[in-house]
Amino acid sequence: MKLYCLSSDASKPCFVLSFKELLIMLDCGLSAHSLLSFLPLPPVPSTRLASLPAYTPPHVNDPLLEGELKECCGRVFVDSVPEFCPPLDKVVDFSQLDVILISNYTCMLALPFVTEESGFKGQVYATEPTLQIGRFYLEELAAWLAGGGRGARRWKELLHVLPPPLAHATRPRAWRRLFSRAALERALARVRVVGYDERVDVYGALQATPVSSGFCLGSANWVLRSAHEKVAYVSGSSTLTTHPRPINQAALRGADLLLLAALTQTPAHNPDHMLGDLCVHAAVTLRAGGCVLCPVYPSGVLYDLLECLSAHLEGAGLAHVPLLVLSPVADASLAYSNILAEWVSAGKQARVALPEEPFPHAALARAGRLRHARGLADDALADFRAPAVVFAGHPSLRCGAAVHLLELWAPHPQHAVIFTEPDFPYAEALAPFQPLAMKAFHCPIDTSLNFSQAAKLVRELRPRELALPEQYAPARLGGDVPTLLLRRGAARAPAVRRRVARATLCGELAARASPRELRAGLRAAPLCAALRVRDARLELAAPAAYAAPPALHWSALDVAALLAALAREGVADARVEAGADGCIVHLPRHDTLVHVERHATHVFCEGRADVRQALRRALQACLPHI
Repeated sequence: MKLYCLSSDASKPCFVLSFKELLIMLDCGLSAHSLLSFLPLPPVPSTRLASLPAYTPPHVNDPLLEGELKECCGRVFVDSVPEFCPPLDKVVDFSQLDVILISNYTCMLALPFVTEESGFKGQVYATEPTLQIGRFYLEELAAWLAGGGRGARRWKELLHVLPPPLAHATRPRAWRRLFSRAALERALARVRVVGYDERVDVYGALQATPVSSGFCLGSANWVLRSAHEKVAYVSGSSTLTTHPRPINQAALRGADLLLLAALTQTPAHNPDHMLGDLCVHAAVTLRAGGCVLCPVYPSGVLYDLLECLSAHLEGAGLAHVPLLVLSPVADASLAYSNILAEWVSAGKQARVALPEEPFPHAALARAGRLRHARGLADDALADFRAPAVVFAGHPSLRCGAAVHLLELWAPHPQHAVIFTEPDFPYAEALAPFQPLAMKAFHCPIDTSLNFSQAAKLVRELRPRELALPEQYAPARLGGDVPTLLLRRGAARAPAVRRRVARATLCGELAARASPRELRAGLRAAPLCAALRVRDARLELAAPAAYAAPPALHWSALDVAALLAALAREGVADARVEAGADGCIVHLPRHDTLVHVERHATHVFCEGRADVRQALRRALQACLPHI
């Protein structure tokens, strides 16, 4: 067994497990931190961004670099279509992958980079909400970046002369532009939908089972089980009580290997406190007549924000303030979330039985408090006026409607932007918009396991070995459990070793076998067979030249029966002496000792060949055989 780590971002993991001659990819997260190195791509042309001064490194005269870099408030950005950092593709050949298991929709955005134009022929498994909401995420990104534009490459060759933080960019030559819409559709068409606790047969070698992780709608931890080994993959899990179904810990216990990833990115921030702070900041801004911008993804925490913020504003006398969700997939995401009754918590399932919608989106829309629009030119924005709360993407502020809204509201101090997504440092996200007069608040809401919760979970699950990204090493999550640290591009061998395997017996050999009962509940028979391996399945087949197997003797030796058998063979004058761990049968005339122990018999014979043959016949006569 081997583990390969293909991502440097522990919150967007990508691992490959070599197990029973199979290559299994666990998640394919897409790291978007590279976006922060680029200028925003506004949906409406921006005069301010277009007029930023060009930057040229000192003592560098390279015409190919002209126009690729611009400077804003002392920081240098790349003026190009934003690029992403996909999983490393040089360690494992993606065409050899047998299966991809997705834990949640935040960890599947690199799927087209893995499956398309790589020769991939395997299977992809995910729950239905993971597939559908992941589709929303990818379609929104594709819509924001569909305009294309110029590409910049020369700056990647000159990192050593560029100022920080651009000079510290991690492997920018591996960054890639977003895939095409056609590649996205082909990748999603490969996904096979599975349900919680459904056992998926992986080429007969093992079974993969998704179990609830409690993090988001449809999020799952995966349990890989063969006849004699068990591997548990825990990614993006939560023990908090939110809208998803609670985590299933029982299925994860007793694993030979526990792979832990995607813990919280904001361990110092309590999600409940951050949600309360957000509601307070929003209410204060709205009372002053300003607008609130929340750069968010089109799903996930957005559902909780709408529910909690609408209730808080109603209690604060601000029920007249509209909530606007601005995204190309806003209508589909809000509608889809209300038909996922089997994937939500028990409390929200009870509302479905009344019947009511599990989320308050539909009720807010009917009351006119919630509106959604596909873009800035949508008719829903025709009568837009302050104050209002707008949820728009992208959280990096490098693409999407949030870029244009921030450009409009940045010079006005009555407005506010509130960051809730933990994926990006808010100060770096705001860097291209400086100087900024509007207020900025950081209220990251990350319900993933924090370090103390993860350490408690490891103690309760009691795995034989723990594997986790090296970023989590200082937290000492494993305690006394042997821990394997993983870093990008490295391959590590866990201590799990296969010692036995399960095989099937062909009908011909089964018909020839004559099992004999050794003890209650145990029957055995000797076999002479050929071992065949095909599609990770082992089979015992009849060999071409079949020979009857020899008899196999078993059980402890009966000394009295041995003396009688020796007498029948003409070997007399045997003396029995008691020993510390059995007895010794002494044949002085033949210079022979038979040391009888509970689990073994040792014969020391210096006599003639006929004496040794007589001893062998006597021993065989005393023992049962199969």
